[in-house]
Amino acid sequence: MLTIFTDTDTDITLEEANRYGLKLISMPYIIDDIEVKPYVDFEVFDYKTFYNTLRGGVLPKTCAINTEVYRFYFEPELRNGNDILYIHFSRAMSGSFNAMDITIQELKEEYPERTIYTIDTEGITILSNIIVKDIVDLFSEGKTIDEVLEWSKENVKHYATYFFADTLKFFAKSGRVSNFAGFMGNLIGIKPIIYMDESGTMTNIGKTKGKHKAMLALVDYFDKLAVDIKEHRVIIGHTDSLENAQELGKMITDKYGNDLNIEYVVVNPTAGSHCGPDTVGIAFYAKSKSI
Repeated sequence: MLTIFTDTDTDITLEEANRYGLKLISMPYIIDDIEVKPYVDFEVFDYKTFYNTLRGGVLPKTCAINTEVYRFYFEPELRNGNDILYIHFSRAMSGSFNAMDITIQELKEEYPERTIYTIDTEGITILSNIIVKDIVDLFSEGKTIDEVLEWSKENVKHYATYFFADTLKFFAKSGRVSNFAGFMGNLIGIKPIIYMDESGTMTNIGKTKGKHKAMLALVDYFDKLAVDIKEHRVIIGHTDSLENAQELGKMITDKYGNDLNIEYVVVNPTAGSHCGPDTVGIAFYAKSKSI
């Protein structure tokens, strides 16, 4: 048997994990010195309350998980005779994966008859979300683990994501975006355009004046990069900004038709701690990650 894990930074909810037969590794965040574990400390993400808290001036922190946490998740599956596949967010974005590597090596020595596979989505939030769901589809079609691993080697690099943040203050604090000028956050109405680059990190590639121009920029990247549009999901994510996300969706369907498979996803609180409220982004299958 194969047990498939993903983590909460891929925007997979507990309800979806149960529906898809996945196990969730919780990536924590900290507010007022209290550590919160998504889908451990709560079953449903109350995203409106969370993002309103951020609007009120709270700046959450995030932290890596350690070897004990990975062992807590993985060892029971190995002990029960199951192999493991862990589809995770970009290892370039967290020190958690150093702990994961150590744990996997220890467990391989303790359970030599079992195998632990990993797939790095080279993204986070909606970019990881679309890849996790496409991999679940492959297993549903009867693909083997070897076929899925081979598919991931070729296809992970063909998923792209672009998004804009309402303010730069959260990213400026987190330091998670490269090529980033913090002073831009003080310019009223400026929206930074950010994407996940080939190294699996977030990179600021421009700025626009106003929300509408920011969404036009996302549509432009979609126009230039998206391929096999009607054969793949299009994921539109937001941090308590559903109306704007749906406006972006309409801009896409007005150009490509209402038969697109568009899903609207709320960005998880751990990743949302870095981008802040009113962020909107799009993830899709692409010829490359950038133009």
